[in-house]
Amino acid sequence: MPELPEVEVIRRGLGEYVVGRTIGQVEVLHPRAIRRHVPGPADFAARLAGREVVAARRRGKYLWLELSGPADTAGDEFVTGALQGEALLAHLGMSGQLLVQPAEAADEKHLRVRLRFADGGPQLRFVDQRTFGGFTLAESVSVEGTLLPLPIAHIARDPLDPGFRPAEVVRALRRRRSEIKRALLDQSLISGIGNIYADEALWRSRLHGTRPTEKLTTAQGMGLLDAVTAVLTEALEAGGTSFDPLYVNVNGESGYFDRSLAVYGQRDRPCPRCGSPIRREPFMNRSSYSCPRCQRRPRRVPARA
Repeated sequence: MPELPEVEVIRRGLGEYVVGRTIGQVEVLHPRAIRRHVPGPADFAARLAGREVVAARRRGKYLWLELSGPADTAGDEFVTGALQGEALLAHLGMSGQLLVQPAEAADEKHLRVRLRFADGGPQLRFVDQRTFGGFTLAESVSVEGTLLPLPIAHIARDPLDPGFRPAEVVRALRRRRSEIKRALLDQSLISGIGNIYADEALWRSRLHGTRPTEKLTTAQGMGLLDAVTAVLTEALEAGGTSFDPLYVNVNGESGYFDRSLAVYGQRDRPCPRCGSPIRREPFMNRSSYSCPRCQRRPRRVPARA
């Protein structure tokens, strides 16, 4: 599943090609792609038609298009209580792609939703081979001064967010009774990090993912967040990590940070730092990768009788 760098690459593409344009027509080619929109495809299409894409936003691994008010209330402030407007929330799932394509381009094999724009220019297409992803039309709410779609209002800020406060996150980490890697993947604590970048940041910090969070020192916690920020930034500069053709940006191009991975997916290859073979261990129905020498597994303290 795409993590922060991959989603940010897509957000930037949407900002360049989609923001400022008015949606003309929406075509839902597979109802599963909008399965969370209970009224169905016709209502989904009708509610988007005539609305301008005001901005492309992201928080952590979540991406959405901020929309103008409904066409029949243009010019009015679209606010109901704490709710402030609507957003088109996109979830890419395991294989979802948001592509900007010329209107004359042939349909993709797994095309699920098509957005045509009033200017007749390039279309926005949602392509999803496995149909795990999709769109949700969601009301927005202000959280600490930031407008967020209601379904993700609980998601924490990510390390690249200007409002991210590392010291507060470290204190929250140390109050947890968990393992470090599990805490890094908790999107309500710190967002944007998935399996790949958690392993990479832990390797850079010389910490094993099973270390108890309450055993972290403040210095170790701050060092870990520095490593997280660094690896996310470097991955973003490389266009993200593409392990297969399913992750691409809006122009269909792959990222190449996989060439820089130190431990993730590197089982039995030498650690770039010490040369020890990288170890793969099971983790939450997935895998964790680490160096057995650089990242010592913490000792288990026997429980007292």
